[in-house]
Amino acid sequence: MRGPWCSNAPGLPDKSSGSYPRVRVEGGGRGVVAQAGAVLLVETVRKSGLDTVISAALAPWRKPRAVHDPGKILLDVALAVALGGDCLADVGMLRAEPDVFGPVASDPTISRFVDALAASGPKALAAIQGARAEVRQRVWELAGASSPAADGQVTVDIDGVLVLAHSEKQDATPTWKKTFGHHPLVAFVDHGQDGSGEPVAALLRPGNAGSNTAADHIETAQLALAQLPKRLRRGRQTLIRTDSGGGTHAFLDWLSRRGRWLSYSVGMTITDAIHQAVLKIPKKAWTPAYDAGGTERPGAWVAEITDMPDLSTWPTGMRLIVRKERPHPGAQLRFTDLDGLRLTCFATNTKGGQLADLELRHRRRARCEDRIRGARATGLRNLPLHDTAQNRIWLEIISLALDLLAWMPMLALTGQTRCWEPKKLRLRLFSAAAQLVNTGRRHWLRLPARWPWTDVISHAILRLHALPNPD
Repeated sequence: MRGPWCSNAPGLPDKSSGSYPRVRVEGGGRGVVAQAGAVLLVETVRKSGLDTVISAALAPWRKPRAVHDPGKILLDVALAVALGGDCLADVGMLRAEPDVFGPVASDPTISRFVDALAASGPKALAAIQGARAEVRQRVWELAGASSPAADGQVTVDIDGVLVLAHSEKQDATPTWKKTFGHHPLVAFVDHGQDGSGEPVAALLRPGNAGSNTAADHIETAQLALAQLPKRLRRGRQTLIRTDSGGGTHAFLDWLSRRGRWLSYSVGMTITDAIHQAVLKIPKKAWTPAYDAGGTERPGAWVAEITDMPDLSTWPTGMRLIVRKERPHPGAQLRFTDLDGLRLTCFATNTKGGQLADLELRHRRRARCEDRIRGARATGLRNLPLHDTAQNRIWLEIISLALDLLAWMPMLALTGQTRCWEPKKLRLRLFSAAAQLVNTGRRHWLRLPARWPWTDVISHAILRLHALPNPD
């Protein structure tokens, strides 16, 4: 059956030349698979054991005589979101390719299942989060030296994100930026310069939720720590980083509590006391700051002011470090800035170390903004459901999708490709089409030789196949 348009359709001029070749378009093709590069995500699910673990976790929600497994339903939606979908109905792209993704539930079945999970509230959220934590530990073990905790330490970044709403959804309210929507707190494990990052917490909040609400930061940190292997849930080897929204007495007291002893690097608001302390810093006490490459940055300096303001009510061992730098052209200075130089401050309980190294470590928290940008491109641009309980399930679906988009590069990609963000992964890898060939009882996907990233896909699949199967 011919499509609605071809280059020489009746009524259209027949051009003999142009910028692009003329092609005819028709439907009914067979043996061709769209989004064939998504087999990388499917194989990641298989090798990590995510399918079996989440199926076991969601078994209580399986109805008698049900055709579709609850874990498979949730994973199918997560795969669709990882491929660029932004609503439940986008799972249709998987339904069209049963040879790659298997049987996929209908849209009404998926909607009813999400409603059932939402009605279960914390019980369903705990089941999904527990499954993710279990699989995360296995993935990190499989990753070996590529794991974010390969050196025995791990960094968790917490930040807020505004999600706009274009209709009257539950808990959607005006935000501090004079927009309308929600203001969730999210947390990501930083993979460092040679990787991306993976989500470990997503706390849905109304749009008018405060940026520095200590109780919300504590809850988000608890959710994040529960996603880490047990040995990393307490102790100095785990670093919590936040912007100035986390710079509160209550949150720092919680991080420093006896028996928890977490490391922290938390932004602090420039108060009058801090500003007065900066004015008293001798010129010789300022040392050059570092740029992203670890070399001295012209026009930027750091100094410690721990002994200057009164910190008696703050946690023992807290250090205050300030940075001053020449602002970028066009940047607007604040009244707390000094002599035309931009001031920033952060608190840490790390003992020793060069001030410039500690400040650079804190500034690398900006990588969390990259993770948030990737999350926006992976279902977080808009919360598609109406009720808050439903959208909490949607945040877990987004987290599953982002997990897969982080685990697949960690296990299968090397070099610069490991740092590709979701949009680039979709454009270069997942969107590749392939020919489906059936030989005997095996199915083969033949990728086009002219696709620039066929070798990347092929080598990644081989690395995934070489991993041991889950027990």
